[in-house]
Amino acid sequence: MPDRPSPDEVRAYYATQPAPLVAATGIVVDTRGRVLVLTTSYKADLELPGGTVEDTETPEAGLARELEEELGLTVPVGRLLAVDSRPPGPLGRSLVVHVHLVGPLPPAEAAALSFPDGEITEARWLRPDEACAALPDRIAPRLRAGLAALHTGSVAHLVEGVPQPGSPAGLEPADRAALEHAGTLDAAGHRASRPKALTAASVLFTDAEGRILLVRPAYGDTSRWQLPGGGIDSDLGETPRGAARREVHEEIGLDLAPGRLLAVDWSHKPGRLARVRFVYDGGVLDAPALARIRLNPGEHLEWRTATPAALRDLVKPSLRRRVTACLTARTTGAGPLELHAGRPVRAD
Repeated sequence: MPDRPSPDEVRAYYATQPAPLVAATGIVVDTRGRVLVLTTSYKADLELPGGTVEDTETPEAGLARELEEELGLTVPVGRLLAVDSRPPGPLGRSLVVHVHLVGPLPPAEAAALSFPDGEITEARWLRPDEACAALPDRIAPRLRAGLAALHTGSVAHLVEGVPQPGSPAGLEPADRAALEHAGTLDAAGHRASRPKALTAASVLFTDAEGRILLVRPAYGDTSRWQLPGGGIDSDLGETPRGAARREVHEEIGLDLAPGRLLAVDWSHKPGRLARVRFVYDGGVLDAPALARIRLNPGEHLEWRTATPAALRDLVKPSLRRRVTACLTARTTGAGPLELHAGRPVRAD
């Protein structure tokens, strides 16, 4: 029986095999949504932070090293946004670029960038459209696709900066439609490239005086109050009604079966995932029920009841419209309502 090769022999064998260069790029953003773009001492074109992965590094480790060496920045490397493959160029090697999110950096950290190794001569924070316009053609498509993946919670598959058929992000709607109509997408590619939506369920409770029960989140914008509720675990087979009951129990400690469906609210912003929220009637909570409320401190800071008139200063306009429509549906027995960003939709 032949001897097994030693680890050194295996390593030496693989070192002689043709392989692509691997690089890691960071889409570094600040809390204002701006993108970091760099001027280097060795290239005329602008760059995004990052560089070639060295030795036994992973792309994440290589990017973290580059950020510290180039910018004095020691922050976690975030999730993968895109992978771009390019055929052999002047160096005679193909290239695979991993694009990761870094940040958002708070203002103090964004302003404290330095240039320890001298490779970077200037760092600028640009709006995404400005950054895409300023970067060279080989880099700008990665940024556009990476930002699309960021906003849709997905990953872009690129070749020479071009989103591939079935890419979950970065594929323009017109291009996706053309591929679908031509019948060139297989089932897996079709599912991956179709637009996705976030789904959630809320419950509308009032007290004996008709005031609405609100909770103040411990995350995100803590100045805006919400209805009890949250995301639907559809990957686990959870239904909207089941999610409403679970979220109420987790958030305020009351295990109550939701009443009838009052409305389904659909909202959308360009370049973002659509959001679909189911709103159920929780009925009237009497004083003993309100006294039993126990908040999950990891999710909410406090609860309160508020009159419909007070909502204007407490919740987002879209939620105020949604609550107003649902109160009307509850009073009149109408519904379930079809809403768009809280506004009733009229059938044409």
